Amino acid sequence: MNLRALAAKAVWRVADTGLTLDAALAEYLPVIERRDDRGFVKELCFGTLRWFDQLEFLLERYLDKPLKARDSDIRILILVGLYQLHYLDTPAHAATSETVNATAELGKEWAKSLVNAVLRRSQREYLQLKMELGLYPAAYYSHPGWLLDSVKQDWPDLWEAILQANNQRPPQHLRVNVLRSSRESYLEDLRQAGIRAQSCDATPCAVQVLDPVEVNRLPGFDGGHVSVQDAGAQLAAILLDPQPGDRVLDACAAPGGKTAHICELQPAIAEITALDVDEKRLTLLRDTLNRLKLEATVTRADAASPDTWWDGGLYDRILVDAPCSATGVIRRHPDIKRLKTPGQIPALQRSQTGLLAALWPLLRPGGRLVYSTCSMLSAENDRVVETFLENHSSANLETIRSQWGAATAHGRQLLPCLDNTDGFYYAMLTRTG
Repeated sequence: MNLRALAAKAVWRVADTGLTLDAALAEYLPVIERRDDRGFVKELCFGTLRWFDQLEFLLERYLDKPLKARDSDIRILILVGLYQLHYLDTPAHAATSETVNATAELGKEWAKSLVNAVLRRSQREYLQLKMELGLYPAAYYSHPGWLLDSVKQDWPDLWEAILQANNQRPPQHLRVNVLRSSRESYLEDLRQAGIRAQSCDATPCAVQVLDPVEVNRLPGFDGGHVSVQDAGAQLAAILLDPQPGDRVLDACAAPGGKTAHICELQPAIAEITALDVDEKRLTLLRDTLNRLKLEATVTRADAASPDTWWDGGLYDRILVDAPCSATGVIRRHPDIKRLKTPGQIPALQRSQTGLLAALWPLLRPGGRLVYSTCSMLSAENDRVVETFLENHSSANLETIRSQWGAATAHGRQLLPCLDNTDGFYYAMLTRTG
């Protein structure tokens, strides 16, 4: 079994067939027995997708003529080899020889000489080409041109820092279950387990693990003492601020992190309904609630069609964590750069606006709705809220009085380069009488 070939197959599934990296890895990782080997394949996949645009720029200059479309798997294999040469500590001879050998597992031994020639040429010419990268922003920052332009337009003073942060490995944040432990106590549990960690300023229950570990190494994970959740995502429940006796709706709830946090933050709520249209993701939500020993009314339904699921009772709090481009979580999911296109944004925008309009009548007068996305694009954030406010006179915008993130016209935006969190957007709305 050639690990480079497996990585190339997984990345090819993303780049050429539109499969998510998580789904592709679910196909290929189970055949790998050793944990270290699985980790190496994941590193190759994540790294190659993270630097895909830059690696393709290099490859185009190393090839004397373009590869045929039917040989896109060889093109991806070469990108995997280039990633090893220029971003990992893999010895050049090992990276080259093992990548060349991978052609056999792909059924294309004819490509051995080509792969060998390109990787050896890269070792000779990389430093010179690297000096030219600055002339090609999409390659230098390794982002598709449309996304680079969108970020530059929305964040004229921060766009370079945002794109650079997108190419870094994400932190591992935890949410301490305050019903079972305190942050200080859990930090001591981590120390006793030999896991370096520190508190996060974002929320009172957020912890950052300095050397990321698998969840089975986290003290008390199976017992519900802690969950893995980005510190930025933890702000959703805090902004929602559920009160004792409240009726709460989490409208796009799976896989359940925010639902669980709401329950942990305010155990005296009267009821919480967790909706999602995806039954597989709802299974994850139920597993999360079971592990944490929390209760919620879990319903498979389309939040944008309340007539199919709503019982007629108004909600005191509604969380709308809307489906979006996910451009704020590129650090965790670099395949987003390959999977998202500019043509998808208007449809997402219409869906987000429709969700708000459909759910607004379900909020009682004086109640609070929190609109959230994991996008950094204004088209899915401020513009959606602005359109909603223009069409709903009963909606009042609340100012989020916090220091985290960057203030926008209608909310606040977390950015990886400012907060070391995922790129979440939040806006708060209250309904007048």
